[in-house]
Amino acid sequence: PQARAGIISTVEVLKVMEAFVNEPNYTVWSDLSCNLGILSTLLSHTDFHEDIQAFVRDVFSPIGDRLGWDPKPGEGHLDALLRGLVLGKLGKAGHKATLEEARRRFKEHVEGKHILSADLRSPVYVTVLKHGDSSTLDTMLKLHKQADMQEEKNRIERVLGAISQPELIQKVLTFALSEEVRPQDTVSVIGGVAGGSKQGRKAAWKFVRDNWEELYNRYQGGFLISRLIKV
Repeated sequence: PQARAGIISTVEVLKVMEAFVNEPNYTVWSDLSCNLGILSTLLSHTDFHEDIQAFVRDVFSPIGDRLGWDPKPGEGHLDALLRGLVLGKLGKAGHKATLEEARRRFKEHVEGKHILSADLRSPVYVTVLKHGDSSTLDTMLKLHKQADMQEEKNRIERVLGAISQPELIQKVLTFALSEEVRPQDTVSVIGGVAGGSKQGRKAAWKFVRDNWEELYNRYQGGFLISRLIKV
C-alpha cells in the first residue's frame, strides 16, 4: 500500500518481497501474492509486464519446488492452500515446469484417468486457460456443463477470465450472461475477465457499458451491481 501511495519505491518493495523466499507461512504468501497481483495490474500497460512475471517466477519457484504437487504426510490444511496459491501463481506467470505438469494433470482429469483434488483444480484450470486456446476453453465450458456440484461450476466460472485471446475473452463474456450461469454468478465471470489481463479489463469494461441496461435491470441497484463496478 505504501508503494501505491508513492511513499516508498516499488524497487524497495520488491527487495522486501525477495527476502520472504524461505517463508513457510500461508498468510504471508497470500499477502505477497495479492500485492504482486496489484503491481502486475499496474504494470500491465508498461514495458515492465514481462519483467514482473519473471520476478514472480523467481520468487515463487523455491517454495513451489519445496511443496511439490502432492500432499506430504502430516501436512495441514494451510499447506494445501499454500500449494494451490503458489502453483496458480507460477502457472499464470508461465513457469515452464508448472505449466507442463498442469497440462498433463488437466488431460488426465478430463479423460477421467486421475481426477484432480479440489485444492489443485483452480491452479490447474487457471494455468491451462492462461496459456490455452479455443479447445482449452471449450473443454472448460464442457466441464462446467457436466459438473454436478454448484461449487465446481463456481470454481470454473471464477477462472474462465484467465483466457488470453481477444475472441475467446468475448466468448467468456457472452457466456457470463447466458442461461448456463446463475444471475448471481454472472459478476464473478465478468470480474474474472477484468482481472485476467489488460485485454480482458478493456473488454469487460466495454461489455458492461454495452450491456448496462440488462445488468442494471437484473440487479436493481443491489450489492451485486456495486461489486461489478468495483471489479
